[in-house]
Amino acid sequence: MNGTILKYFNAPVLFFLLAACAQQTELVRTKSEVSDIREDLYSTKAKVQDIQQRVDLLDANIKGTVDLQKAMADYGAKSDQIITDMQLLQGKLEENNFRIAELAQKLDDKSFKLTELTAKVEELDAKMKMLSSGTTTATTKQTATSASKVPEPSDVYRQAKSDYDKKNFDLALAGFQNYISQFPTASQADNAQYWIGECYYAKKEYNKAIDEFAKVIKNYPKSDKVAGAKLKIGYSYLNERNNAKAREYLHKVVKEHPLSDEAKLAKNKLRKLGS
Repeated sequence: MNGTILKYFNAPVLFFLLAACAQQTELVRTKSEVSDIREDLYSTKAKVQDIQQRVDLLDANIKGTVDLQKAMADYGAKSDQIITDMQLLQGKLEENNFRIAELAQKLDDKSFKLTELTAKVEELDAKMKMLSSGTTTATTKQTATSASKVPEPSDVYRQAKSDYDKKNFDLALAGFQNYISQFPTASQADNAQYWIGECYYAKKEYNKAIDEFAKVIKNYPKSDKVAGAKLKIGYSYLNERNNAKAREYLHKVVKEHPLSDEAKLAKNKLRKLGS
């Protein structure tokens, strides 16, 4: 009897083990792709720094030349080329950032699936041991329940963002909060936190929006959403008629993120405020 039971359960366990191995291989491949893109990103950033050094050198040459008019003409031609180079590199940086974000989401999903498969293998293994020892329990229903499909991280995030785009802000808020609760270390956690702030901002609950945007700055200091969070804190203070705090955060955006689109928006807003 016990031999028959072991034989019956051996096939499912083998299936899940093979599936887990396949997921592990796919996970390693995805991590390798992310690593390659990041290396490419670092290389591109190095080129940007090189171009900046060329600009600084041109500035130094102009200051030291006698024929200023000739130097300015030469500088103008070289500046045009540098601007073109910068635009091309910026485009490449944005493309690489998009690819990294896309691969990071896939990595989240594969890690989640691997965890699920590992848990299922452990469940089946434990059940086999109980059955082989002649022990019967009421765990069958529990196993069936735990095997029900759980949404992947990318699905949860995508649904929440879809609700936001449709202006279903309460649903979106719950979705983004659920994402952070279930997947606190996932690649889109910083974005989810930012959109929680945007949900409150859209609902005109500005004090709550300020608190949530502040969490982006505190919990994810290297996120590309930090500039946007500071900008929206400034806007929120404006809506609360606290112009002093609004100016403080708008100036932070300009000073700490001078090349960002958010810095342009902050400058325009400060200009309107007479700052």
